[in-house]
Amino acid sequence: MVLQVPAFRRFISVANTQIRRYSAPGEGSIPPAKQKYVPTSGTYPKGFLAASAHAGVKPSNTKFDDLALIASETPCSGAAVFTKNKFQAAPVTVTRDMLKRRGGSGIRAVVVNSGCANAVTGKGGIEDAVRMGEETDKCFEDESSQSDGNGSRTVVMSTGVIGQRLPLKRIIHKIPVAYSGLGSTHQHWLSAARAICTTDTFPKLLSRSFALPSAPDATYSLVGMTKGAGMIHPNMATLLGILCTDAPIAPSALQALLSAAIDKSFNSISIDGDTSTNDTVALLANGAAGGPLIASASSPGYVEMQQTLTAFAVDLAKLVVRDGEGATKFVTIRVTNAASYADAKKVASTIARSPLVKTALYGKDANWGRILCATGYAEGVDSVVPAETSVSFVPTDGSAELKLLVRGEPEKVDEARAAEILEAEDLEILVRLSERGGEEAIYWTCDFSHEYVTINGDYRT
Repeated sequence: MVLQVPAFRRFISVANTQIRRYSAPGEGSIPPAKQKYVPTSGTYPKGFLAASAHAGVKPSNTKFDDLALIASETPCSGAAVFTKNKFQAAPVTVTRDMLKRRGGSGIRAVVVNSGCANAVTGKGGIEDAVRMGEETDKCFEDESSQSDGNGSRTVVMSTGVIGQRLPLKRIIHKIPVAYSGLGSTHQHWLSAARAICTTDTFPKLLSRSFALPSAPDATYSLVGMTKGAGMIHPNMATLLGILCTDAPIAPSALQALLSAAIDKSFNSISIDGDTSTNDTVALLANGAAGGPLIASASSPGYVEMQQTLTAFAVDLAKLVVRDGEGATKFVTIRVTNAASYADAKKVASTIARSPLVKTALYGKDANWGRILCATGYAEGVDSVVPAETSVSFVPTDGSAELKLLVRGEPEKVDEARAAEILEAEDLEILVRLSERGGEEAIYWTCDFSHEYVTINGDYRT
């Protein structure tokens, strides 16, 4: 006898398997496990203000702010790094041209919308991005913002669905609203960080104070916000980042500082191996805290500024990985003893984007063969010596590493110990390419879960 399952019961069964277990903007609060990454206070740079507003870029978003504005009270230096994807979004093109035209000086603001990437939108998309910048410029009425013949002073960013035009009228209407709400409190900055989110489950905001030996009496601050949870494998650099500091830095030095910091931060993370059309990380410096100008790499304070900025960018980039779509693990991949830093980074990057490695991590399976396989097919790497390669899991609790492969010879794996290590949220994979010493590179990634497919299977609709 064949039992017939009533249609409504079959529907309920299917529906239950499709319940979303992530918390994207507009669909729920910040997951309890992610609350610890959201700051409750901050130390923000002098002379910078933040705000957000609700434009309703996506019709389904009826209440969450989706427009952010960051402004400097005075014209400042600006620099940015961009995606190398050949299909570059309109705001990428417009912002790059603006910074080049202005030589990175006289910048006043960053305007960002979420919900629509304004990517692959043709000439109309370029016009829309230009208009966003122009409308933001109009909000600044002091003499320093009057036209100097170099055009807009605003960095423009967009994130969201590709291939759709912006609802420009809604955005233009709300830019003055955001401007009127500019402020310097923690809540202003946190609201702006929230407004740039798409499938992110929490706003990513960091701030800290620092000192420079070139200005012993000054205290400087850095603030940074970023968004990104999927389509993350930056190659610059839908990842966006905005950093601001009140340290005095000239445009040329600012660009060099940012580019170097990005290489070991935002260019060393991967969630799914996809490089977006919109990736942009911008850095603004207004000098409001005083001190001697950092004009070049030979200026006093340059080295310390580089160290501070790089460490800050690393911490900010890690938040992106911790919010990977559907991710359950934060994985550090450390490749050592390579002939060059480039070789080490290529191997780490290859492991980080391997679906087989990432699914094994999700399944808590100590399948080191997948790690070794990815190491072996890393393109353009001469440092891999099979007879000298070692692979280990390194726990984050300070206990001894679990050796899986030693100098090309497999170890007898303690499966109970491996399961214990893989149960933790944080994990390090250590790959030694030789026994001779050499260069090291670090990459940060996450696992692939069922939820990643769920999120991206219906992202557009």
